[in-house]
Amino acid sequence: MKLIKYIGLSVVALAFTGCETDDGINTGLTTLPDLTSGSVDFSAYVSVGASFTAGFGDNALFIAAQENSFPNTLSKAFSNVGGGTFTQPLMSDNFGGLAVGGNRITDPRLVFGGAGPVPLESIIGPVTVTTDIVLNNPTGPFSNLGVPGAKSFHLVAPGYGNLANFPAAANPYAIRLTGSTPNASILELAIAQDPTFFTLSEIGGNDVLGYATTGGNGTNPITDTATFDAALNALVAGLTANGAKGAIANLPNITSLSFFTTVPHNPLDPTNPAFGPQIPTLNATFAALNGAYAFLGVPERSIVYSETEASAVIIHDESLPNIAAQLAPVLQGGGLDPLTAGLLANQYGQSRQATADDLLTLTSSTVIATLNQTHFNNLVASGVPAATAGQLSINGVTFPLEDTFVLLPSEQQEIAIATAAYNASISAAASANDLALVDLNSVLEQAATTGIVFDGYTANTDLVFGGLVSLDGVHLTARGYALMANSFLEAIDATYGSNFAESGNLAKADDFGVLYSPLLQ
Repeated sequence: MKLIKYIGLSVVALAFTGCETDDGINTGLTTLPDLTSGSVDFSAYVSVGASFTAGFGDNALFIAAQENSFPNTLSKAFSNVGGGTFTQPLMSDNFGGLAVGGNRITDPRLVFGGAGPVPLESIIGPVTVTTDIVLNNPTGPFSNLGVPGAKSFHLVAPGYGNLANFPAAANPYAIRLTGSTPNASILELAIAQDPTFFTLSEIGGNDVLGYATTGGNGTNPITDTATFDAALNALVAGLTANGAKGAIANLPNITSLSFFTTVPHNPLDPTNPAFGPQIPTLNATFAALNGAYAFLGVPERSIVYSETEASAVIIHDESLPNIAAQLAPVLQGGGLDPLTAGLLANQYGQSRQATADDLLTLTSSTVIATLNQTHFNNLVASGVPAATAGQLSINGVTFPLEDTFVLLPSEQQEIAIATAAYNASISAAASANDLALVDLNSVLEQAATTGIVFDGYTANTDLVFGGLVSLDGVHLTARGYALMANSFLEAIDATYGSNFAESGNLAKADDFGVLYSPLLQ
């Protein structure tokens, strides 16, 4: 069987201008009221959070993205009503990426390659990552204490920003924040600035995101609610101890993000000349296996490829009973030799074709219909001829797509349960401490279903063309962060009596783009 390449994202057929609408707002000659701060003193604003707070986007952190972070946008609005200087730990360039003593540890940002996200270096050639956590960390204190990758409990952990603890127990972005106090927690860095106002965002986001982006394979478990609650309560108690007011955001259902909704469960197109002609051979090959499934009472596991419609990939489903031991003798009884029967039983004892209820990760797009080199090597090492090993090692076609690329319904439910529990705790903390509650969950839900109007644009969560989600499928575009800033301002108005919205001091969509040029350096 020849290797077949994944055709690409279906969204490439859309016109980028498709997110434009004709429903722009005409303010005419309306006289707006003067801006007032309500009961809030914005003179010392500190933001605490994770990737969204930092301004992370396109799978990297870089200067332009930081300048468009939602806290920086908030600070500009606050400056119109007594807000003070807002400082950020700016990266050294607009390439993105990090280095340790000259050795790269994260790559530069993604850019739009004409048909979808591609690495920056594939467009402009090799670049030198200049932000080095050993050689050129900035000095604080910093108003923006967003740490990409931080889970709830990391923000209260001493030493999380200590280079001596890297990589085992320190975060490179946190290392850039701690300066002369390397063992200080992120919370301690915030408290030391005696804030009069704070924002707390994405607390708990990474506690479920790591599990989700790894397909729930167990390498990055969901944080238990008790641990989350302890961290959340410590953060709120510390930030409000001096009487500061603040706004706290709940969590969106992350499975609505384009990282989990872009790749369909059925990407195998019969019109693909590398796949279509092989369908009869594939179906004939799977006939014996399907007969064995039927004999064992599990016909729903059958593998059949359509010659007229898009077909689903084969996935490994660890929630299914492993019937390899029962499958092998049935296959052998059907006429297969012991070696072949054993190979098929082991490979398909816990597999099925995907359904619309399964979510394939964005990263699966790079492996579907490609050779699984590890499985191929293992088969050859066990004595299987190379030609046969190659036929049995095509990801998602003959070799079940691995757990790391698929979120099963049961795993999606685990994420939903944890998110709901976290949000209940966030809501309770906001109520108990008279904080503004920002309902990002509802904002994303609207964006993912009907789309959300932002000035003259209707934005949604589609990858690349939706306008809100950046090229990595998880983090936001500059315009998405501006919309997030407005959600904070509206919640602050409702809670503290300010009038950012009524006075026309919300962020404007046209001031924030959705794509950064590959030439931005």
